[in-house]
Amino acid sequence: LYLFDPLTGEILEEPERFTIYPATHYVTWEEMRKRAIASIKAELEARVKELKAQGKEVEAQRLWQRTTFDLEMIQEIGYCKGIENYSRHLTGRKPGEPPPTLIDYLPKDALIIIDESHVTIPQLRGMVEGDRSRKKSLIEYGFRLPSAYDNRPLTFKEFEARVNQVIYVSATPGDYELEKSGPYVVEQIIRPTGLMDPKIEVHPARHQVDHLYGEIRKRVERSERVLVTTLTKRMAEDLCDHYQQMGLKVCYLHSEIDTIERTRIIRDLRLGKYDVLIGVNLLREGLDMPEVSLVAILDADREGFLRSERSLIQTAGRAARNVNGTVIFYADTITESMEKAIKETERRRRLQEEYNRQHGITPTTIKKSIHQILTSVYEADYYTVPLVEEEKLPYKSPRELEQEIARLEKEMKSAADALEFEKAALIRDEIKELKKALEEVMAG
Repeated sequence: LYLFDPLTGEILEEPERFTIYPATHYVTWEEMRKRAIASIKAELEARVKELKAQGKEVEAQRLWQRTTFDLEMIQEIGYCKGIENYSRHLTGRKPGEPPPTLIDYLPKDALIIIDESHVTIPQLRGMVEGDRSRKKSLIEYGFRLPSAYDNRPLTFKEFEARVNQVIYVSATPGDYELEKSGPYVVEQIIRPTGLMDPKIEVHPARHQVDHLYGEIRKRVERSERVLVTTLTKRMAEDLCDHYQQMGLKVCYLHSEIDTIERTRIIRDLRLGKYDVLIGVNLLREGLDMPEVSLVAILDADREGFLRSERSLIQTAGRAARNVNGTVIFYADTITESMEKAIKETERRRRLQEEYNRQHGITPTTIKKSIHQILTSVYEADYYTVPLVEEEKLPYKSPRELEQEIARLEKEMKSAADALEFEKAALIRDEIKELKKALEEVMAG
């Protein structure tokens, strides 16, 4: 075996072994494919008989047509749409056996790092049941064979059996992580910037909307931003409408907004197009906004998932990037979750304060560069978008504006053709601004 330079013919390396990966995912041996087709046909015949015996003629016919078509595709071109649902037959697994996963490719001593483990671990636990629930209807109504159940995620026990060394990373680790870690828990409380966890204040919930308005006004005067979290979507909408009528620049973040739009809203908050962002359960892990100096938690004394100790600490943490960071719990009583969250935050503040005093550190607000805004909401991935708008050239005439718009439109199309959709979206935003400027020039 030789690795050589195709231009000069020079031998670069003589590897003992070399892995050549297939050009397509759907590559399998002819014998294995024939065996899989025979196995699928046998299951199909048995399942069709079963459905007919139950009086489900329509479902039986649907399953026969769909599976027969899939088998023809596999036989002729090697794969079909949804071929993963036949993975048990293609890999020769027995019913119920776990599927191969990326973890199987890792060495036995691989180190697994689970970020935001208090969220990730429950997701790992629930994946297999969620997958089964979705496929149940497909199988019952004749869209898929029962073997589709075996194209599934690992159960949590199977996952545990495959990982050896694990580091759980979380500001609020769950009971499982703490139990598994035993004495090997490391706290990372000190920040390089000297920033401390935010101060927590408790105010009565009775006049929370009016009191919060006054607090928001104070932050607006200092060009700082505010996050507000409510218990219900309806309350968030009403509060947003109310504050808009009061003259505040407010935006409402809800679960129906897709990730790209959500990212744009967060960028606009940081740019100052909005002073306040209101949401329900979206202002937690991953939102990194140094401009936010106040986080307000309405109805903090309503015990439940959204007001648990971990939720309160995570939400409060959104104000930890600003030197003036403050959290207000609006509540008429101090719940057990609130008390624990307050005590834990105060404990961290004391440690941070003492460290800063000993080392002569003055806390400073994080300065994020243009391309370092990271936002995530649970299942959503992280996206990177600019913090500040790029400085526009002082165009002197409508003609110059039109030329720049035409140039950017070509650039946007090129970015889209290259599948650089985030770049294309940013150029689109710039084009909108220039078109708006052109309208103003033409009108004035």
